[in-house]
Amino acid sequence: MKFGFFAMPLHLPTENPVLSLDRDLEMIQWAEDMDYDEFYVGEHHTASWEPIPCPEMFLAKASAFTKTIKLGTAVVSAPIHHPFLLAERFAFLDQLTRGRVIMGVGPCGLPPDVRMFNLPPSELRGRMQESLEIMVKLLESPEPMSFKGKYWDIKDMAIQLRSYQKPRLKIALATSGSRGSLELAGKYGAILFSPLSAGGGVGGHGRLALKDHFEVAKASSEKFGQQFEKEDWRVVTYVYLADNSQQAQKDVMEGIERDWKDYFWVINGGVLPDWAKGKDPSKITAKLITEKFRWIVGTPDEAIEQIEKINEEAGGIGGLMLTTHEWIAPDKQKRSMELFARYVIPHFKGHTSDLKREWKRTQDLSSEGKLPFLLGSELSSDYPLGGSKSNLNPEK
Repeated sequence: MKFGFFAMPLHLPTENPVLSLDRDLEMIQWAEDMDYDEFYVGEHHTASWEPIPCPEMFLAKASAFTKTIKLGTAVVSAPIHHPFLLAERFAFLDQLTRGRVIMGVGPCGLPPDVRMFNLPPSELRGRMQESLEIMVKLLESPEPMSFKGKYWDIKDMAIQLRSYQKPRLKIALATSGSRGSLELAGKYGAILFSPLSAGGGVGGHGRLALKDHFEVAKASSEKFGQQFEKEDWRVVTYVYLADNSQQAQKDVMEGIERDWKDYFWVINGGVLPDWAKGKDPSKITAKLITEKFRWIVGTPDEAIEQIEKINEEAGGIGGLMLTTHEWIAPDKQKRSMELFARYVIPHFKGHTSDLKREWKRTQDLSSEGKLPFLLGSELSSDYPLGGSKSNLNPEK
């Protein structure tokens, strides 16, 4: 199972942006040091809170400070870019990073961005799909290609330096749980992001249940001669850990309500999401939001328990993408990342399985009185309380 982060990022518009962006770069370095697999950032052009307009430029800088962590976008807004330029930039970034790039593509999900670029909402998904078809052809073929579609018309274009990864760099797509988006991910053998929330991934409103996401994408991949395996599937949720559950809850509640009221409520035009329809907006609390979106807020043991439930519900997932928000101070964010890396990741990757097995074996030998007691030997001072139960009894 792979583990990574998604940072919008989300910062208060009253803060010095240079400092907040430096903090984001530092988080990527910290994630690599803590043995996370991936780090994704988004693309936004309006509304101030999400201040990265060119994620590939940001990731290029991050790549200079890192060596192994995969760097991706979640996501670039395909409808506002010429597909050739977008494919070429990411292929170049893949060369600069020696194959560490994942190009996450979406239809443009920030309402103020859609308004500023004067894009008809009804055309967004069609524009993205057409752009994606063009980019895949450009990334895969060394020969000039032409394409005439509803939104894009190109002739005799070829990328002079294609991606470091062969046959092409990896693409990623997000889904709300609709069959169309799942089939699109399978068509291109893309990494798939499934949100674990009240809207996406749990069924309803034309969305398939989480357990169906993999099978639909897998069937589509086989139809189009692509590869889509469990390792390509990520479930997306927020995770914050502390030494005890009460402290974890206390740490994030204020920040969750702030972002809900001061940002998400505003950019959505004051319209309630589906899961909150009919509710009094003033009564939508952080606790309710956490429950509806199935965020993991608690201790490492509680995180393991909840991820195991998700894994069982989904029939096995390939990874978990942890979203990041500045609901707590940077030192607490780092502490949460560290707790997850020390205790949760090893549980699912099997890194501690040998140690756990050997410790259980030692416990069993001790309880059965089968360990020699080294009293009087030169080694006894190293283990002043050691010895088996049988040898601690002078009658034996």
